[in-house]
Amino acid sequence: MSRLVAVFVVVQGLLWPGPAVGSLIIPATLAELADDALAIVHGRVTAVRPQWTAGRRGIESLVTVAVSGYLKGDLGPTVTVRTPGGTLGAYRTVVVGAPVFREGDEVVLFLATHGPSIPFILGLGQGAYRVVPQPGTGRRVVKPALFDATAAAQRLVRGDPGRGSVPLQEFSDRLRQVVADLPSGGRQR
Repeated sequence: MSRLVAVFVVVQGLLWPGPAVGSLIIPATLAELADDALAIVHGRVTAVRPQWTAGRRGIESLVTVAVSGYLKGDLGPTVTVRTPGGTLGAYRTVVVGAPVFREGDEVVLFLATHGPSIPFILGLGQGAYRVVPQPGTGRRVVKPALFDATAAAQRLVRGDPGRGSVPLQEFSDRLRQVVADLPSGGRQR
């Protein structure tokens, strides 16, 4: 009986008239993220509020960040961003590549908008960097992004010190230089 069910499922899948849906994430460099960003914010997550998307087709989260500083732009002392995915009761939406936040997380976010709307994070997880204490020293470091196009052409090696965390001050200084070197000089478009 289980073979018959398996054959039915395979045949049904082959005959399904609906289109296949998927996602493709194209890696972006730090300069590309900085250039496309309306604002680059450093701060701490103060609230994560999941909600249904329009039509109750999925769940998204509204993430509120208390701003410590901006590396580009200025959206005020707090900013709320929309991220795909979240949990509401027994329901959960997971979006591959989308960052997941918790209250208390320290982050650097590359933000954009489409018209007058709630900002979103560029490139899903590519535009979200975590700031964490370094084991042993407690010094705050920025964890590398999930995707790093500057390293994409190179072979990734597990434990490579070049892909390790970067001190927050060094990351901020590098990012300020990247923004200053942009054709727009870092001004908002």
